[in-house]
Amino acid sequence: MECTVDWGGPEGMLFVARTGSGHVTAMDGAPDGGGHNLAPRPMEMMLAGAGGCAAYDVVLILKRGRHAIKGCQVKLEAERAETDPKVFTKIHFAFSVTGTGLPQAAVERAVKLSHEKYCSASAMLAQTAEITHSVSIHEA
Repeated sequence: MECTVDWGGPEGMLFVARTGSGHVTAMDGAPDGGGHNLAPRPMEMMLAGAGGCAAYDVVLILKRGRHAIKGCQVKLEAERAETDPKVFTKIHFAFSVTGTGLPQAAVERAVKLSHEKYCSASAMLAQTAEITHSVSIHEA
């Protein structure tokens, strides 16, 4: 896996990342840090990556279990250390899963498997952050 990140130049703190899979994304800083607020912060991208990784796992596990999943949303709330490096210290993953007749135990198992076995992003973040989860299931 590889990624190249280029600085947008001396007029701000915009960075453009080009991934090995051929995709492009931007990151920027807040105005008080020299940025122009044109894109997510790098730490927001890290949090979004963890959410995407976990949601991907949950959907895949439920689909493979032949459950009728129709939707999956995960809202992440994080706290960071007060001093540098301002690592994440707490992250809560709130999963909202929609489907037809989804068993609570199956959804909770999928979330647990993601956290304990499959999601590389949350496994890395768990080195500094206390990770918690909640699950709500909605009938389609």
